[in-house]
Amino acid sequence: MIDVKNLTVRFGGVVALNQLTLKITDDVVGLIGPNGAGKTTLTNALSGFVTVASGSASVNGLNLIDMAPHQRSRWGLARSFQKVQIVSDLTVEDHLATVLDAKGANRSLRDKAIVRALDYAGILSVRRVRGVDLNPFQRRLTEIAKCLVGAPRVILLDEPGGGLSETEMKELRKVILGIHPEFGAQILLVDHDVELIRDVCTSTAVLDFGKLIAYGPTAEVLEDEVVKAAYLGRMGAAND
Repeated sequence: MIDVKNLTVRFGGVVALNQLTLKITDDVVGLIGPNGAGKTTLTNALSGFVTVASGSASVNGLNLIDMAPHQRSRWGLARSFQKVQIVSDLTVEDHLATVLDAKGANRSLRDKAIVRALDYAGILSVRRVRGVDLNPFQRRLTEIAKCLVGAPRVILLDEPGGGLSETEMKELRKVILGIHPEFGAQILLVDHDVELIRDVCTSTAVLDFGKLIAYGPTAEVLEDEVVKAAYLGRMGAAND
């Protein structure tokens, strides 16, 4: 369970998260909201990439805010990024090996863990391909596979569907839905694709201007008139 209480993040005079309180219990939970709502700021706060002004964030009673980013990673917090973190000269398996090295994983078990993650993500066949030679979908899947090595407990996925085709999105849905049954990790999924959120998330939270405006079963949240006005309406206006 991810338990966020009165979490506040400021960037100068801008309040990016404003006393956010949110208790996440489901296996796959969506996080949506218009641009600038605070979604990525929340993932950054949970993973230690931004400084929290006040409040707390804990997982199963363990306070993440008291831990350095590398300690959170070793504990089992993993994340992907909107802009994939793929190094051109490293092979796919090298990317995963680097993650395991940073976590202090047992070297004797490293290859087995890498094969398991790559096989699950469907990219085992490109394990020795360099980052520069991967197509966009393979890069996205490599980013997810990096989250799956090293016994993840919580995975934060930030816009994993960005730039993918409908066929690729269909495969991505399968990958995300199978993560908890296969690896046991709880997932917080940030994405602008409402259909992806609808298909894979049991519950969904909605942020606007750094505040929580809705949280509950995904189908109900997406039909909420406040959500439509704040999120769907503003997104539609932005696309006009």
